[in-house]
Amino acid sequence: MDDPITRFRGEHRWLSNFAPAPVTLDGVEYPSTEHAYQAAKTLRPDERAAVRACASPGQAKRMGRSLTVRPDWGEAREATMLELSRQKYAIPEYRARLLATGARELVEGNSWGDTFWGVCDGVGENRLGRILMRVRAELREHDEAADEDEDEDEDEDEDEDEDDAARDELAD
Repeated sequence: MDDPITRFRGEHRWLSNFAPAPVTLDGVEYPSTEHAYQAAKTLRPDERAAVRACASPGQAKRMGRSLTVRPDWGEAREATMLELSRQKYAIPEYRARLLATGARELVEGNSWGDTFWGVCDGVGENRLGRILMRVRAELREHDEAADEDEDEDEDEDEDEDEDDAARDELAD
């Protein structure tokens, strides 16, 4: 088995929520998954607009610490991250890169102590890594289903060609 990807930095920075990727939250486009995730913490339009206007994902993350957090955020945060990740990896460049990771484990290793979304000093739930692996599996399943549909279409085309040939023979 291939070695896991243990940090979303350097050559794997594109896996980070800080990578530029336009995603939409409630009909409004944000420049990165991080921007949208931080904005999702609040239901206040003014706070969401301020997060969206942040010059960088890091600034958006810092602002996210001072937002009026919605009451259901504890329950909503993982579903929000999953939806935003699905949007990001629907972008062809990101989709291809994620699929190219094969079966490698994706671990959001960090040094800032985030043991919910990632792993720090070998400890953590790696929720972001798990979400990305789930999205990767969904993309693969979609591709496999599309391939099967394509094969069925080709079989139907061949059947139609054979039917046409049989009709032509009968007409002769």
